Amino acid sequence: PRYRPDWDSLDARPLPAWFDRAKVGVFVHWGVFSVPAWGSEWFWWHWQGEHDAAYERFVRRRFPPGTSYADFAPQFTAYDFQPRQWAELFRRAGARYVVLTTKHHEGFTNWGSPVSWNWNSVDTGPHRDLVGELGQALRDSNLRYGLYHSLLEWFHPLYLADKKSGFKTQNFVLKKTMPELYDLVLKYKPDLIWSDGDWEAPDSYWNSTSFLAWLYNDSPVKDTVVVNDRWCNNCSCRHGGFYNCADKYKPGSLPDHKWEMCSSIDKLSWGYRSNMSIAEVMDEASIIEELVQTVSLGGNYLLNVGPTKEGVIVPIFQERLLALGRWLDTNGEAIYETQPWRVQMENSTDTVWYTSKGPVVYAIFLLWPRDSVLKLSSPIPSPGTQVTMLEFAGTLEWQECPGKGMLITLPYVLPSPVPPQAGWAVKLEGVK
Repeated sequence: PRYRPDWDSLDARPLPAWFDRAKVGVFVHWGVFSVPAWGSEWFWWHWQGEHDAAYERFVRRRFPPGTSYADFAPQFTAYDFQPRQWAELFRRAGARYVVLTTKHHEGFTNWGSPVSWNWNSVDTGPHRDLVGELGQALRDSNLRYGLYHSLLEWFHPLYLADKKSGFKTQNFVLKKTMPELYDLVLKYKPDLIWSDGDWEAPDSYWNSTSFLAWLYNDSPVKDTVVVNDRWCNNCSCRHGGFYNCADKYKPGSLPDHKWEMCSSIDKLSWGYRSNMSIAEVMDEASIIEELVQTVSLGGNYLLNVGPTKEGVIVPIFQERLLALGRWLDTNGEAIYETQPWRVQMENSTDTVWYTSKGPVVYAIFLLWPRDSVLKLSSPIPSPGTQVTMLEFAGTLEWQECPGKGMLITLPYVLPSPVPPQAGWAVKLEGVK
């Protein structure tokens, strides 16, 4: 069936299956904001949109008098950008898809956009097609490629004029936003479009529904492409493909629609900050906990890093990604291609979460129980129930709990002064 340019029709499109199966992705925020590398990727807005005193002071201290935001672009060099190394890192992190910022709200495009004259990565800065280079490397590594794209641009004169008209004119959309979206799809054939910058105007201004109808009906990726929900000022959590709802969104219970939680290793920013401290970096246990809770509630987990202006993913971010990858090497069976179970978390505690695959149930516990006996009250065992622990040989002893549920005797773990890694998974077969 052909999709009509209205939400009733577009929202009825089934989500391509690869996205739900993938579960884990890496988000990359990279642009001219990586040059000041301070505050956040909203640097330009805080500095010249809000005239925030701290940002004004920062520029005065660090840059020559009269510096404009455009002056940062030549310093966005990407000298050390090695797309193949990035792809290998993301693959080892256990990601099945990667989302790159092609353009943030600053309007600078990481490819040679024909409608972003001299404000793109081919004409200035790196003099490279960053979107294309990373795409090639990811495809060679068998990873899906997503493109983040902001609909609005804070200081674009056409956007400001449209805004002034109460969005009655559409010059910015017709001459900038839409030509770029079509160009990205035709040139790079993305698996995912991660839209943003939607919140100031309605879908009728953005022409979102016409674009999505073309994307689903006639584009080269019509059968595989997945989109999120940020297409207009009241679309979030209501319209589009999968739902993001809000940054770092955590639903309290199982949503009835496919969703994704985006989170950032740097707790205070999505773009790279040169003054980031270790206390502001998520630790391995928190990352695994977010992943487990998200997947248990039917979501995908998209974890963000901000590379430096040279194109380096700093070692602390690499370390966190590789730690996640090691955990997934052991426990990925309980994550990838799973479905939410009838119970998502153990009622007595939020340290045990469930996933399932057909008749098999996985219980992922985030704290090692004191006496090495794991108590689960939700599964109903049968005489043929078998319990194993991922990456441990042999079956585990279990007994029925007085009342309900089961007690599982875990393998002996050597006492250690440091707490063990976060998160283990037991596989339950023959339970209800």
